[in-house]
Amino acid sequence: MDNMQGIRTHYSDFWGTFTEHTFDKGPVNELPVGFKVLKFAPNSSRNMWTYATCGMSDNPNANAIELHMFSPVEHDFLIELLTVVAHYHVTGGNLGFGHTVFFGCPWYENSALEYGLISLPYLDGSLLENYQDGLKNVRFLWLIPITVRERDYKKQRGLEALERKFEESHFNYLNPYRESVV
Repeated sequence: MDNMQGIRTHYSDFWGTFTEHTFDKGPVNELPVGFKVLKFAPNSSRNMWTYATCGMSDNPNANAIELHMFSPVEHDFLIELLTVVAHYHVTGGNLGFGHTVFFGCPWYENSALEYGLISLPYLDGSLLENYQDGLKNVRFLWLIPITVRERDYKKQRGLEALERKFEESHFNYLNPYRESVV
């Protein structure tokens, strides 16, 4: 089984059926061959849309990670957003757990959430997070949209402090218009 087929199977074991999408603007030719964003519709066990990279881990010069985001509604801008983040990762950003990325625009129009925090997949656990593909371990991580204030707080106080704030506030990770937790 090739790497990307293994990734597709791993995701579908958790989230069911999906459609595959590509974003074809910009330097996408610099992404691994076959890179896609998978889109999972809500189902009986999960009332949200899920967008996930497939193939950003297929680069020997970067951390072997795949990222996913959740959305309260179908929001295909996330195909572009995840493609841009994957491009940054494979062309030198080498992202990993605990890193933040600047989206360059809001997650949703008029949203204050312009950054993403690469976090553990808390909703799905370590069975989703860790995938062994031959000799390579791929980590599946959650890209959580955050505010600039939350990003600054993480830089000053650390990731655990920010995640404590998320827990204390019971923040709604699906609300594109939520207030900052700090």
